[in-house]
Amino acid sequence: MPGDILSQHEIDALLSALSTGEMSAEEMKKEDETRKVKVYDFKRALRFSKDQIRSLTRIHENFARLLTTYFSAQLRTYVQINVASVDQIPFEEFLRSIPNMTLLNIFEVPPLEGNIIMEVNPNVAYSMLDRLMGGVGDGPGKVDNMTEIETKILTNLFERSFDNLREAWSGIIEIDPFLSEVEVNPQFLQMISPNETVVVISFNIVIGESSGMINICIPHVVLEPIVPNLSVRYWMQTNKKEPTPEQSVILEKRLKKATLPITTELGHGAMSIEDFLYLQVGDVISLDRKIDDPLLVKVGDIPKFTAQPGHLRNRMAVQIIDILNGGDEDDE
Repeated sequence: MPGDILSQHEIDALLSALSTGEMSAEEMKKEDETRKVKVYDFKRALRFSKDQIRSLTRIHENFARLLTTYFSAQLRTYVQINVASVDQIPFEEFLRSIPNMTLLNIFEVPPLEGNIIMEVNPNVAYSMLDRLMGGVGDGPGKVDNMTEIETKILTNLFERSFDNLREAWSGIIEIDPFLSEVEVNPQFLQMISPNETVVVISFNIVIGESSGMINICIPHVVLEPIVPNLSVRYWMQTNKKEPTPEQSVILEKRLKKATLPITTELGHGAMSIEDFLYLQVGDVISLDRKIDDPLLVKVGDIPKFTAQPGHLRNRMAVQIIDILNGGDEDDE
């Protein structure tokens, strides 16, 4: 079959047949042309195209970069994470590929339906736990005897990492991941049918002197509603989407509630440090502005208005008398 790897013995036999005339190159070519059939394993159904797999790879490469920064800050040590592989396999094959006892974070990603699994190798999990507890990153590497406190510490660490997952997926869909369950034994995972196709994204992770794998398992049924968004055509769209009327109303309401500092300058003055040190209540400071000159009103640090001083309900106030026009900053 095309793509089969020949052993050295088979290669020698083939060359011998060609040299003795038992087989000609034309016959081999004809045989190759007639055998275009490829065996298809229905238990290993390919539900995602190569294009969609590349999109998933791109998403999780970004996720790996974000996780590298996040874990480096949380663990206070050198952390390096990169995508090792992205494969689509049956769910039962994924279960067979992971250790009998490992850390399994099961989380949901609304609005998508279904669960996603993040499997963390015990060596990695205990290295993280040891760093969080003030150690150097060593651990027994057995998650079957984890205490409730250790489980809670690791759970909090991975729950906070979901912000990075949300950001990595933001170009495709806005998700709101949350942790629903933590397991250590893969035998208790009965989420989907064993023959259901899943995408497994494997990450290599290095934490100080320790290294291991993190695997994310995404069932096809979870991604099915957004499969069209994983095409190159969707990624290549450069036109900005106009906000919907509902989004415009929400944005307007938020802008109206935004606060900005507004200051009014009476003027500027200069004095020596000696005079400044001897200032007392009642002293008069000469300013560079006349008493009848308009005052300058700033929004933030940008001059925007001129005003005149006065009183309003027994309080000092200013009355806007003119708007300043000055360059590009007026558009802010």
